[in-house]
Amino acid sequence: MKKPPLKKFYDLIREIINYTTIVNASHDHDDEGEKRENNTSPPPPLIRENIEHVTKPTTENLDPCSGKYIYAYDLPSIFNEDLVKSCKSLNKWFDMCPYLSNLGLGKRVIEKTKKKVLLKNSWYVTNQFSLEVIFHQIMKHYKCLTNDSSIASAIYVPYYPGLDVGQYLWVCNVTMRDDRPKKLANWLGQQDEWKKMLGKDHFMVGGRIGFDFRRRTENSSDWGTSLMFLPETINMAFLPLETSTYENDFPIPYPTYFHPSNDKEILQWQERMRRMKRTHLFSFAGAPRPNATKSIRSDLIQHCQSSKSCKLLNCYVKNENKCDDPVHVMQVFQSSVFCLQPPGDSYTRRSTFDSILGGCIPVFFNQNSAYKQYFWHLPKNGSTYSVFISEELVKTNTTIIHDTLSSFSKQQVLAMREEVIRIIPRVSYRKPGSRLEIIEDAFDVAVKSVLERIEGIRRKEFL
Repeated sequence: MKKPPLKKFYDLIREIINYTTIVNASHDHDDEGEKRENNTSPPPPLIRENIEHVTKPTTENLDPCSGKYIYAYDLPSIFNEDLVKSCKSLNKWFDMCPYLSNLGLGKRVIEKTKKKVLLKNSWYVTNQFSLEVIFHQIMKHYKCLTNDSSIASAIYVPYYPGLDVGQYLWVCNVTMRDDRPKKLANWLGQQDEWKKMLGKDHFMVGGRIGFDFRRRTENSSDWGTSLMFLPETINMAFLPLETSTYENDFPIPYPTYFHPSNDKEILQWQERMRRMKRTHLFSFAGAPRPNATKSIRSDLIQHCQSSKSCKLLNCYVKNENKCDDPVHVMQVFQSSVFCLQPPGDSYTRRSTFDSILGGCIPVFFNQNSAYKQYFWHLPKNGSTYSVFISEELVKTNTTIIHDTLSSFSKQQVLAMREEVIRIIPRVSYRKPGSRLEIIEDAFDVAVKSVLERIEGIRRKEFL
C-alpha cells in the first residue's frame, strides 16, 4: 500500500514559488526595458539556468495516485471470509464451493477437443453470483490502495451481501435475512471513516440484482433484505448487477468466463473475434420460462426453430446445463452475427456480456435489459452496439426478428460488431493479482466512476 510522497510535493511547491518570483522579476525587467526604447537585455545567465532547472522535474514529483486512493475496511470475517468458508450452504440448489475456488473465478476451463474455442489460461467456470469475491480480490492489488484512510478519496466496504442473502432468500424469516446487514450497519456506524461523510464516500459491491437488497417492510413474505435502506448504508454508492433506478445504485457487469492476466490476452481475443467466421444470422442460448406468463422466451425459441438462419442452444438437455459450459456458450456466440437477449429471471442476464465477449451483437427486447442499467460500462447510444425489438412485436409478428436483423447492411453490421469488440475489456474482470498496463477492464471503469462520483459530492458539499 502506498502513501503520497509529501516531501516531494512540498519541494515542488517551493520550486513553483521560486519560479513565479523569477518570472515576475523578469517581467519587471522587461517593463523597464520598454521605457528605454525596447532595448531589453536578456536576464542574467543564472536566472535562465534556474528557470530551466525548475521546469524540468515537475512531472517526476506528481503523485500518480492523487485523487485515486482507496481505503478498504478490514471487516470482521463474518462479513466475507466466513461466507466463502461456508460455501456448501450458500445456494439452495447447488454447491458454490467449486465456483468460489481460484479467488472466486472457479475452476480453470480445460478444452478437450482439438479445435480450441477459447484462449488458453484466461477462461474459468465463473458463477454469475461470484462478483463480490472477484472484485474484492482484485481490489487487494489495486495500485492506489492505502492503509491511511485520511488520504483516501473513497472507502470500500468488502462485505459479500449477495452470498449472504442467497442463503435466506427463500426463508420466511426477516430476522435471519437481516442479521448480518444490521450487524454491518452497527459496525460501520462506529467507524470514524463513516462519521466523516455519513457514508457518502463509501461504496460496496452487490453480486445480485439490487431488488434483493431493498426490502421496505418487516413482512416475512416480502423479498430480500433491508440492507440498502439502513441509515448506515443508504448514502453509499451501491454496485449491484442490476438496479430498479435507485439514485445510489450503479449496476456493473455480471462476471463472465474471461479473466485476462494482461493487455496482450485481451488484444489477442479481440483480434480473434474480428476474424471469426459467423455462419448464423442470429442465435439464442437459454431455456423457456413456462411459469412466467409475460416472458417472450418461448416465442424466441419458436422464432429460432422456424428459421434456418438461427442457432439454438437449449440450456437443459438430459439434466445437464450446457449454458454453464463456457465452451458450448462461446462456440454459439462466436459463430453468430446477432445474439438474442430477452430478460432473464429479472430484466438483465449474464448472457448479454457473454455475447459481447463473443463479438456477437446483442438484441434486446426491453429497455431495462441494458440501456437503463450499465451507464458506466456500455456506450450511451445503444444503437451503436446493439439492436432493439419490442416484446410486443415479437408476440404478434412471427418473422420480425429475421426481417429486422437481415435488413442491416454489411457496413452497418461491421460497425456494430467493431463497437461490441471494442467494449470487451470494459465488461471483463481481470484475474486477481494481475495488472493491465494500458487497457481498462470492468473493475477499472467501476473504480474510476466511483471516484468521480464521490469527488462530485465533495465539491457540492464542501466548496
